[in-house]
Amino acid sequence: MSGTDSPTPSPTHPGRTVHLAVYDSFADWETGHATAWLARSGFAIRTVGPTTDPVTTIGGLRVLPDLALADLRPEDSALLILTGADLWDTGDDLAPFAAAARRFLDAGVPVAAICGATAGLAREGLLDDRDHTSAVPFYLAATGYKGAERYVEADAVTDDGLVTAGPTEPVAFAREVLGLLGAFEGAKLDAWYRLFHDSDPAAYEELNA
Repeated sequence: MSGTDSPTPSPTHPGRTVHLAVYDSFADWETGHATAWLARSGFAIRTVGPTTDPVTTIGGLRVLPDLALADLRPEDSALLILTGADLWDTGDDLAPFAAAARRFLDAGVPVAAICGATAGLAREGLLDDRDHTSAVPFYLAATGYKGAERYVEADAVTDDGLVTAGPTEPVAFAREVLGLLGAFEGAKLDAWYRLFHDSDPAAYEELNA
């Protein structure tokens, strides 16, 4: 779909740099649509690990992070994406990433979390006062958070700078992210979603019109 290509920006431009958190057991499939189409729309994608040591995804891919979490600053970024991972539910190893999400939101920089990352944000208290979604309500309820009344039965939800989605909704998650950053808007965004979520062939022409 060459009609959506754009020049690659300087990776140091904060308004066009998106940071993707990577850690062992992160779910490859959950953010692929979002990062691929952000990159095609001119955003630089930089990976952030606990350190700069390699991490391994659920799918067995080895990823070398661009930077360590300690070096991540909200002012250098347009968005922080937190992917699901087994580690979100087996201890506190990823709690520093939830704390980083708080720093981003406090600085007015958006965050997008999917699958297990939503539980991490719930533990951090970031879902107590925002509409949100996840896999199922009782998954978040198990964290002991105080935002159960703000849970929304939807594929993906955006509220007050925070995108949330469950593990089966990578396309809806990407739709929210792409719309939030203006990669696609209006009819183009709708066409993108219908193409990749609904396999609507008419949407291909609309997306590249």
